[in-house]
Amino acid sequence: MRLTIEPFGDGAVRARLPEEFDARTLLEALRSLPGIVDVVVTERHALVTFDSASPPRAIEEAFTEGLSRLSSLPPPRAHSIGVRYGGDDLEEVARLAGLSPREVVTLHADGDYVVAAIGFLPGFAYLRGLDARLVVPRRAAPRTRVEALSVAIAGPYAGVYPFESPGGWNLLGTAVGFSPFDARAGAVLALGDRVRFVEVGH
Repeated sequence: MRLTIEPFGDGAVRARLPEEFDARTLLEALRSLPGIVDVVVTERHALVTFDSASPPRAIEEAFTEGLSRLSSLPPPRAHSIGVRYGGDDLEEVARLAGLSPREVVTLHADGDYVVAAIGFLPGFAYLRGLDARLVVPRRAAPRTRVEALSVAIAGPYAGVYPFESPGGWNLLGTAVGFSPFDARAGAVLALGDRVRFVEVGH
């Protein structure tokens, strides 16, 4: 497997990843290196940061092992997230998709999603699995304030805002009975986890 690893400043390296790989196994292999500060794995790249005064050895070997090894980790966790639909952009998403709001809700709730990456905010999971008919662009003008637990879509992704923040995704509803963080484990949604949305309050 040919892998290009590039310097990313003084204290990091970045690699472009193949199309098919086990993201959780790669994350674990890179995190196991001594001296690592942080590792971020996305769908196409991985970034490894470390103390520039003592860069870790065997980064390339860890990449190669993580990309080629079958996962020995426990199965990904499965989550069900209740959603009260009726978000501010539901009607606009329906218009863009050429569907009724009820059809948008049904398609969104019927999806089987997987956490493809974590980013933007701590605990914000980019969820793959959105029905192709619901793939619409981000809002032309992002909001300065999106409420915490807003359920939203943009491009091929779905997600739940863990905090109040600015944001440009299309709001479909609000998560109900879902806490994005655990006092002991941190972020509830992790790379590779499975997610289903369940309509409540209809």
